[in-house]
Amino acid sequence: MAAVGVLIVLIGCDTARTQGQGTATPTAPTPQLRSPAVAVGSTDQTITVDGRKRTYHLYRPAKLSMSKPVPLVVMLHGALGDGRQAEMAYGWDAEADRKGFVVAYPDGLFRSWVVSAECCGPSVNSGVNDVAFIRAMVAAVSDGLPIDPARIYATGISNGGMLDYRLACDTTIFAAIGVVAGKQLGQCPSPAPISVIHVHGTGDDIVPYDSRPGKMNNDGQGLIPVKIDAVSVPDEIDQWRKTARCSAPQTRTKADVTTSVAHCPDGRDVELITIAGAGHQWPGGTSMPAAERMLGLPPPSKALDATDTIWQFFSTHPRKG
Repeated sequence: MAAVGVLIVLIGCDTARTQGQGTATPTAPTPQLRSPAVAVGSTDQTITVDGRKRTYHLYRPAKLSMSKPVPLVVMLHGALGDGRQAEMAYGWDAEADRKGFVVAYPDGLFRSWVVSAECCGPSVNSGVNDVAFIRAMVAAVSDGLPIDPARIYATGISNGGMLDYRLACDTTIFAAIGVVAGKQLGQCPSPAPISVIHVHGTGDDIVPYDSRPGKMNNDGQGLIPVKIDAVSVPDEIDQWRKTARCSAPQTRTKADVTTSVAHCPDGRDVELITIAGAGHQWPGGTSMPAAERMLGLPPPSKALDATDTIWQFFSTHPRKG
């Protein structure tokens, strides 16, 4: 039960052996301007990766024109969540309806993602390669819909946000990532420059804003390894700014929200949004009082709509070159 508790608290308020073994540089998918093979609305999809059946949910807005390439957002759930839970909790379908893009909600095996040799969940001990799964999923979606290879984005919360960083370390298919309450874990020796937006609360004790280990850290031991002992979020963001060769950041504060933006060559930006006192939640997400009471978590902060904020960032940061 204690091991299960370790995993539960990483869900991000709802309800991985290391993959950094060399940087992958997959060829970006080419948009196919033909009759879409994917039905309108939310559909269940299955692919096989490394001999394992993997599943994801795909949302195609009814009014989205398929006469030209469209953006794709990959939304990664937190531990003990799944794609369907993420679809219900964070408002990305409604955002896709309003702004015109496709959303994919992949399912982690055992409801978690492998992001390092010591985190997170049972799949760490099984050699699961979640980076390979996400790459294969993006290719499959691009085969069925005219996805613009310059506008493919990844976002996620908690363990899902950690996988965002792993994807930025190990692939070059994403134009930008949007991390909520996550951190970069594992080795990342030579990442390519990328636009990053990171949203984090200073009151988060599951994935702390500073460099303390998360309160459910077990040093990556046992059946459900969890090791969260990364540097502070500001120091982490500074490293990505160096990678993208950014200028000095500009900072502004409005009420509880502090935004620090650094502009970089080729139209990239690396942005940190800090919410004073906010806990381990998706700001602006759906409150789930029963789960919050059980896990001892505060309700989602209303100081920011993280979904709309991240999409606005994505929409102005296509991949160049």
